[in-house]
Amino acid sequence: MTNESPDEPSVGRRTTRREDAALLTGDAAYTDDLTAPGAVHLAFVRSDHAHARLDGVDTSGATDLDGVVAAYTWDDLDASDAPMVLGSSGLDVDAPGHPVLARDRVRYQGQPIAAVVAEDRYVASDAVAAVDVTYNTFDATTDPAEATAEDAPTLYEAAPDNVAATGELGDREATDRAFETADHAVALDLRNNRLVANAMEPRAALARYDEAEERLTVELTSQSAHGHRRDLSRTLGVREGRIRVVAPDVGGGFGHKGHHYPGEAMTAWAARELGRPVRWTATRSENYRAGAHGRDHVTHAELAVDDGGTVRGLRAETNVGLGGYALGSSAAIQVGYGRLLSGEYRIPAIHCEARSVFTTTAPVHTYRGAGRPESIYVVERLFDAAARELDLDPVELRRRNLVGADAFPYETPVGATYDSGDYERAMDRALDAVDYSENREESRQRDDDDGRYRGVGVANYVESTGGGFESGVVRVHPDGSVAVYAGTHSHGQGHETTYAQIVADELGVDEESIEVSEGDTDSVPTGTGTFGSRSTVTGGNAVAESARAVREKARRIAAHQFEAPPDDVAYDAGEFHVTGDPSRTIPFSEVASAAYGSGLPDGVDRGLDETTFYEPEGTAYTFGTHVARVAVDPESGEVEIERYVAVDDCGPRVNPTIVEGQVHGGVAQGVGQARYEAAVYGEDGALLTDSLSRYGVPKTTQLPDVETDATETPSPTNRLGVKGIGEAGTIAAPPAVVNAVVDALSPLGVEHVDMPLTEETVWTAIRDASE
Repeated sequence: MTNESPDEPSVGRRTTRREDAALLTGDAAYTDDLTAPGAVHLAFVRSDHAHARLDGVDTSGATDLDGVVAAYTWDDLDASDAPMVLGSSGLDVDAPGHPVLARDRVRYQGQPIAAVVAEDRYVASDAVAAVDVTYNTFDATTDPAEATAEDAPTLYEAAPDNVAATGELGDREATDRAFETADHAVALDLRNNRLVANAMEPRAALARYDEAEERLTVELTSQSAHGHRRDLSRTLGVREGRIRVVAPDVGGGFGHKGHHYPGEAMTAWAARELGRPVRWTATRSENYRAGAHGRDHVTHAELAVDDGGTVRGLRAETNVGLGGYALGSSAAIQVGYGRLLSGEYRIPAIHCEARSVFTTTAPVHTYRGAGRPESIYVVERLFDAAARELDLDPVELRRRNLVGADAFPYETPVGATYDSGDYERAMDRALDAVDYSENREESRQRDDDDGRYRGVGVANYVESTGGGFESGVVRVHPDGSVAVYAGTHSHGQGHETTYAQIVADELGVDEESIEVSEGDTDSVPTGTGTFGSRSTVTGGNAVAESARAVREKARRIAAHQFEAPPDDVAYDAGEFHVTGDPSRTIPFSEVASAAYGSGLPDGVDRGLDETTFYEPEGTAYTFGTHVARVAVDPESGEVEIERYVAVDDCGPRVNPTIVEGQVHGGVAQGVGQARYEAAVYGEDGALLTDSLSRYGVPKTTQLPDVETDATETPSPTNRLGVKGIGEAGTIAAPPAVVNAVVDALSPLGVEHVDMPLTEETVWTAIRDASE
C-alpha cells in the first residue's frame, strides 16, 4: 500500500486499494453481521396487491405465537408522538407522504401494512404469515404514459390525472422556430426501462435505544449517514442530536441506499418503543418489490437539423414513473433530468417538458446516474437517427456539432454551464482505439462466414458531478500519524485509498500513517454523503483543504521553534527547514508532538486538527466517448458485444486503477440496462421480475472486456481539478450498445429497438421491419 517511490507524488499513482483485504477475506462487517445483547427481529407484512383499500388488519394470530414480542399497525404508530410518514418535496399537488405502515390504502405491491417483532427471525416470519389482511382491490396502472389517460385509475384525489409534478426547461418558442426553419426533423419514441438496484447486500438496520441518555443509535446500510440521521429525526420526531447513525461496511449502494425507507424508520421506532435492540434485514424479494427503482422514462423526442448537418434544435416530452409515493425529492430529480439534453453539442434551442406520474408500482428515485443516463440516451439516439436521415456517418454528424475546446465555460440552452473539456480529442482517441474507419466498412453487412450482421455504436456523454457541500476533518496525533474523517461514505469507491493519497501529498507524509474514517455521525459534524459522482470533487477537496490548513499551522509551530518568521520556513518531504539553510530541519512528527505541548506561538491553540466545509465554485462536468462493436444473429436475435472501448475524462485521476474500476462497474450496469434488465409489472400491478431468477442481472460471461483509456482536462471549479467518474459507464453504455445494434440491423430496415435488447426483442424487431 505504500508508494512505489516516496519521492514522487501519491496522487496519480496506482496505489493498491487498502479496503480490499477485509472485503476479500470476509473480515468486513456489514449491518447483518452486527448484533446486540437481547436483540429482537422485525419483519413486515406487505401488501399482496398493487392498489387496494384496507378493510381490516388482524394481528391477533401473530401475537398468539410463542416468541412474538409485538405486532404493530398504523393505528399504533398514529397513537405515538412520532409522525411516522416519509415526507416528499417538489410536488405540484398536495399528495400525502409515504406512511411507514399503510393507513387505509396501499399503492404498490409490497407496501408495508404491519410489522411484527419476535425473538428470532424465524418466528418473525411465521408471525407475518399469521396476520390476516382484508382488501378491497382497485385497478392498477403501471405505465407512466398510460397512467395520465382519462380512464386510468387515480391514486390520489389531489392528482386526478396522476401527474405529481411538471417541469419545463428551455425556450419553447425559440425551439419551435428552430424546427420550423430546419431542413429536417427526426423523431423517436424512447423507453428508458425501469431498473432494480441489485446490490449484493440488501437493506438492513440495527437500532438501539439508551433510555438513560435518551439517545438512539441506528446502524444501517447507508450512502449518507448524516442524511439518514436527518430523515430519521423528521420521521420519528426526535432531535438530530439524540440520534447517532453509523454506516458500517456497505455491500453496494447504486443510489438505492441513499434514500429513507419505512424499514429503517420502523426498526428505530420499535427499538425506542420496546427498549430493546431491534434488527431488520430485508429479503431479496422485499428489495425488489419495495426498494426504490430507477429510470422508467417514456419519451417522445425530436431533433431539427439542416442539410449540412448543423443541429438547430431539440425537444423532448417525457413521462416519468414516480411509483405509488414520492420518495423525498424524487419528483424534482426526475423532472430536472433535462439539464443535460445538450450533451456534448452546440444545440442553439432546446425545450424539455417532463411530468412525474404516480403509478401503482414501487417508488422510483435515484439509480446510478440519476437523470444523466436518461438525458444522454435521448441525445445520442437522436444523433444516430439524424445521421441516417442525412445519409451521413454518425461520427461526422457529431463532429460537426461538438462544443469546441476553446468555447469553455460553455452555457447550454437548458441552464448547464460546462466547465472545461476537449470533446473531440476524447472522441478521436476512442475511435482510433476501436479502429472505427475499418469497422465502419464492415458494419451493416452480413458476414458470409457466420451469417451475422455487425455494427458500431458511438456515444458521447457529459456528466454533472460534485454537487453540494462536504465536510472533511484532518487530525494529526502527537506521534505524527493522521486521522481523516469525511462526511461521504465509501461502499466500493475506494475512499480510504483516495483520500489517503490526497492527504499524503498535502502533508508530505506516507500513506501508511493515515487512517480514513467515514459513516459515523459522531465523528463528523455533518456531511452530505456519497452519490452523484461527488465524493472526490467535494470530499477529496474538503480533506485536502483541511490538510493544507494543518500544514500551515504546523509551519507556524516549526517557525516558532526555529525562532524564524513563518514565511522563512519551507516544508519538503516531511521536514520543515529554514529557507536558505536546509541543514536546520524539524521532522513533521516532532512538530506534531510540539503542537500538543506548551510553548506554542501566540495565538496558536494546542492540537493539530482542522475541519473544512467545502463546496466547489461550480459543477464539474466529466465527459468522454464509448464505442461498442456488436454482432447480431438475425435468425435468433442473439447479440454479442465483440469490443467495447471507453475513453473518459474526469480531470486528474487520483488513482487510475480505482478510476478504471469505476468505469468497469458502470459499464457492467449500463450494459445490463441495454441488454438484459427491466422491472416488468403485470396488468394487476404485480411485479413479475421479483427475484434474481426472473430479473436479468448480467453474468460475467455476458459482459464484454472493457478497454479503458483517458484524457485529462482539469476542472477550474476546484483546486484539485478533479471531476467525478462513478456513473460514467451507466450513462454512456446504453446508447453505445443500442446504436451499435441498430447500426448492424439497419440493412434489414430496423431503425429503433427499445431496451433491453433481449434476443426476443431483437428478433421481433427484425421480423416487424421485414413485414
